[in-house]
Amino acid sequence: MPFAGECMEATASSGRAKAGSSTADDADAGTGGIPLSSAVRTLGVDAPPPQVALSILLVVMTGFGIVGFLNILEARPGPFTLAAAGAGFLGIFTLQLIHSAHRTRALRLRWGRWTLALQALLTYLPLFAFGFVWGGMAGFLGASVLLVLPSRLAWPLFGAVGVIACVTGPMLDRDIVTSVYIGVSTILTGLIVYGLSRLANLVIEVQEAQQALARLAVSQERLRFARDLHDLLGYSLSAITLKSELARRLVHCEADRALEELENILEISRQALSDVRTVARGYRDMSLATEAVSARAVLEAGGIQATVEIRGKLPEGETSTIMATVLREAVTNLLRHSKAEHCRIESWTTATGRLVLTIANDGVEREQLADPARSPSGRDGSGLHNLQFRLAAIGGRLSSHVDDKGWFVLTAEAPISVEHGDAA
Repeated sequence: MPFAGECMEATASSGRAKAGSSTADDADAGTGGIPLSSAVRTLGVDAPPPQVALSILLVVMTGFGIVGFLNILEARPGPFTLAAAGAGFLGIFTLQLIHSAHRTRALRLRWGRWTLALQALLTYLPLFAFGFVWGGMAGFLGASVLLVLPSRLAWPLFGAVGVIACVTGPMLDRDIVTSVYIGVSTILTGLIVYGLSRLANLVIEVQEAQQALARLAVSQERLRFARDLHDLLGYSLSAITLKSELARRLVHCEADRALEELENILEISRQALSDVRTVARGYRDMSLATEAVSARAVLEAGGIQATVEIRGKLPEGETSTIMATVLREAVTNLLRHSKAEHCRIESWTTATGRLVLTIANDGVEREQLADPARSPSGRDGSGLHNLQFRLAAIGGRLSSHVDDKGWFVLTAEAPISVEHGDAA
């Protein structure tokens, strides 16, 4: 049986090596040799939140619209003309949002050419009524052309929009300097709105990729554990079942052979226990320092800005393993149940010889602030409850609360050194 156990361990290790190689190959695909998670993390760590990117886009678009409307007001139009100009501005602004916003991708794919044609009509037809002051709206049309149409068609048409803006001046009895001014202004407006729109969309796409990578990291770890259990224990448990049935049939007629089968079952059970320890070794022999580095990488891959501060020398053994397990479970719950943008992980030793670990995040929703029963600690399932028992077994404790800043704080505390009898 030891030989069978060694074969099973070798098979499992080979399977893990192949799976790791496949995962690494997939991660490198399409990123020029840079792992996908690292590439996305690099893009996302310093990227502004999606709300900020969208707000900047809206402010710029609104600013350009106000400037154009002020040009109309400077001409002192009548009430009807002013109302018509306001309706035209509102229509162009709405169409530009449809062409720029990330949530309207499906609408652009289906109706983009029609909405672009409508924006072109709202851009050029009012020129006959409002004259030169309406020419600034062509910049929005140029941005929409770049956002909606394929590149091979968009850039030539964008150039045509700029040329049309230049020739509009002589058609409206403007000098050459004014004509060039309106052409350059149109091109710059189009490029600015296009660039900000693409930036906002890319920020959202990077955030979605970070969340997908975080979910993938959790799933891969679960699959690894399930695969190892299957590879290492499948044979042993099947053999135990078959030999137990045989021993039950032999116990009344061939007691000696039944006893032999029971001894074999005992050997297989011992090997199965060794296999379980082999699988769990990655979880039992854990280092809090190593897990803190891993937690930071996973959080940043999920788009969460993580701060890790470890003060003092960390212990080894049972306390370090349990604290690392607490940190892993807290990070898993944070990724699954929270909408946090920031996370702070701190650890230090007290003068009384105890290790303290805190994990704080700003993902508490308003409903949870009003009703503490709905806090993340109430939705974690059995994971943290199991950790409470493990900490209590070594004289530690686990607690959670929402601090004055509205952050959810999970605190684990345990003695640095644990007697073997207490840790059992």
